[in-house]
Amino acid sequence: MIKKNVASNTLVMKQSICLSMLVVGMMACVTPYQPDTISIAPSLVVEGQISDQPGPYTVKLSHTADYSYKSLNLLETGATVIISDNRGNQETLTEQLSGGTYQSRTTGIQGVPGRSYKLTIQTKAGIRYESEPEILPAVPPIDKLYYESNYTTAEGQTWAVLLDTKDPDTLGNYYKWNWTHYEFTEACQKTYVPTKSIYTGIACCSDCWDVTRCYNCISLNSDANINGKAISRQPIAEVPFTSGSRYYIEIEQQGISQGAYAFWKSVRQLTSNTGGLFDAAPSTVRGNIKCVTNPGEAVYGYFGAIGLSVGYLSVDRSTGRGQPMLDFPTEIPYPTNPPCIVCENNLYRTPNKPRWWTY
Repeated sequence: MIKKNVASNTLVMKQSICLSMLVVGMMACVTPYQPDTISIAPSLVVEGQISDQPGPYTVKLSHTADYSYKSLNLLETGATVIISDNRGNQETLTEQLSGGTYQSRTTGIQGVPGRSYKLTIQTKAGIRYESEPEILPAVPPIDKLYYESNYTTAEGQTWAVLLDTKDPDTLGNYYKWNWTHYEFTEACQKTYVPTKSIYTGIACCSDCWDVTRCYNCISLNSDANINGKAISRQPIAEVPFTSGSRYYIEIEQQGISQGAYAFWKSVRQLTSNTGGLFDAAPSTVRGNIKCVTNPGEAVYGYFGAIGLSVGYLSVDRSTGRGQPMLDFPTEIPYPTNPPCIVCENNLYRTPNKPRWWTY
């Protein structure tokens, strides 16, 4: 019986060795494909704007990286960044501790409709960049913000946020809409516990709100076909049914220049392409910024001057149909180590109470 097992094991070993040699032989006959790495010169990327609302205003500077860095953008630190207008007013922005982000003072320069503004940048290497002067347009007020229930058996429950406004009689008005959702949070750090299907959290040291924005939701319109008429039922956002609580959302109606409208329209087209047969070929979206030191250098991004009208909406989700898509609950044990975590003020979280928050 033992001899039979030994023979059987020997046969299995021989088969395994043969199979391994066959695989190695097949691999030896194939030349691995190594695609060429596309190398591009580092280019400055600029993000920022000034508005007719009080600051501070933020300008972010980074550099494109080679594809070997997996499209990582490298921060441009140590630069001198200045916002100026056509009346001789200007302010040098202060670089933040995070690096690559420059900010004006709360009581510093403020945009005024009808004036033109430009951005000047000088890097620590001495390279100078300037944006094209941009006139800050006035923007009409938001007349109405409201929401409507969207329910389908296939997609479930959502709510559409809509906006009404009145376009001025003058031709040449361009609009862009942004939204921001704030949600109160008690835990500034959460860790998922799969064995209990819960999060265990550490409390915030102060009141804190999670911040949600949709960076790919580029909502635009112009008065090319509606000059002087009402803009009705302008789609702004879609509220998810993730809870039965109220959903707080702030909406910005921006008056932008024709150049900014063309820029964001190109960005929207580029980001919405699905790769289908009839999609437009990918193109590089530049902006309104040029390199003065080396005019042939590519620069990306846009510095805008915008008029702002801001409003808010509280969506009541308690009447939603079906069951909400609830996240796992969060438990904050007492005591915790550390006892609490400071609520940071960044793109995703803030200790500052939203301006219309009442609950």
